[in-house]
Amino acid sequence: MNINLDKARISRRTLLKGAGVGLGLPWLESMAASPVTSASPNRLAVLYMPNGVNVTAWTPEGTGRDFKLSPTLAPLEDLKDRITVVSNLWNANSKGGDGHYVKEAAILTCSTIKKTPGADLANAISMDQVCAQKVALQTPLASLELGVTPVAIGVDAVVGYTRVYGSHIAWSNASTPLAREINPRSVYERLFRAANVGKGNQSKQDTLLLDRVLGDAKRLRAQVNSADKLRIDEYMSVMRSLEERVTRSSSGAQQSWKPKVALALKDAPTDRPTDHAEHVRLMMDMIAVAFQSDTTRVATFMFGNAVSNVSFRFLEGVTAGHHDVSHHQKEADKLRQYQLINRWHIEQYAYLLRKLAAMKEGETNVLDSSMVLFASALSDGNSHNPHKLPLVLAGRGGGRIDSGQHLVFGEDTPVANLYMGMLEAFGAPVERFADSTGVLPGLLRG
Repeated sequence: MNINLDKARISRRTLLKGAGVGLGLPWLESMAASPVTSASPNRLAVLYMPNGVNVTAWTPEGTGRDFKLSPTLAPLEDLKDRITVVSNLWNANSKGGDGHYVKEAAILTCSTIKKTPGADLANAISMDQVCAQKVALQTPLASLELGVTPVAIGVDAVVGYTRVYGSHIAWSNASTPLAREINPRSVYERLFRAANVGKGNQSKQDTLLLDRVLGDAKRLRAQVNSADKLRIDEYMSVMRSLEERVTRSSSGAQQSWKPKVALALKDAPTDRPTDHAEHVRLMMDMIAVAFQSDTTRVATFMFGNAVSNVSFRFLEGVTAGHHDVSHHQKEADKLRQYQLINRWHIEQYAYLLRKLAAMKEGETNVLDSSMVLFASALSDGNSHNPHKLPLVLAGRGGGRIDSGQHLVFGEDTPVANLYMGMLEAFGAPVERFADSTGVLPGLLRG
């Protein structure tokens, strides 16, 4: 179907900047258990790294409290008593299908996603959103989803999956991935508005702008070809989560909530990071600000989408993109570069942990009342191996996590068992999560 572009054209500048989300209409072919106290609420963050790891440089030596960090995990040495490395977990429900999408979309859901090129997405609620639902009415923002790369759209023709799956790890239900924010300044401005709820008419403006963008998308859908209809449907499924958030914000449900620290617009970061490294650091800062101010208690961050090939030439000794070196074919130089990229990601993780540890809350600090998970959905990226997932959990979860250990379990222990323990520590226990068989022994205190 051909369309009149003069009538159907919609500006790429029609963005949800008012809602703090750098989202516009998608590219279309047609367009060319200690209780948590009020003083120290428990928080949860998940940092996701695509493409797996160089497994030979990942796993620590030794078990229990007598362990030595590996070369890749060495940047965590000063935080060793605050981390828990877990080994031999896997996500059984992601073992089939393509190399990336079925694993990466399901890293926090432990589900088997539906193979689809279009809008009929099928996954499950993610672990972080179980926590978010538990505390949704206690903070202005139920959760915060961040990234540095725009959502990928269309179908990966090699495997036949929509790329939307590879752009989201947070899912509010089986068909709704949560929109990620990638502009650091917009994130800060959103936190600022949330901390000043009821002051001014910004929520009303956000609602009007959201209605405008959704209306544009619906009108355009009637004029495009079938492939573009699928792209718009994908877009709309992501936008549904924003409708609920804007409505919540404008309802004034948290009138009794007060920020733990004041936020000032003069402290907002740039909206134009100079490079990938600065962009990532700014997003780490945004998670820290969100947790310190108690604007939200749940956050996820994606270092990149599935199959990310971000160039890491800014690292000394690296000459290629991330996905390229993950397919190392056991070549020594690629494995070396792969490990350097993995270590850089751990350095960013350590940066956030130190920042949270420096934020005092009475006699404790934000890190000790948090759980911050670093995860990848693959172990060896070359073989797309879902066994022995690279996982590190930092923080003490308000005193519930028995940190300072390397916990080694039987091969193919469900990663859902880790999530069972984290949910319990957060204060959102469940009888079962996905294919869990129980909480990991030794993870929790008491």
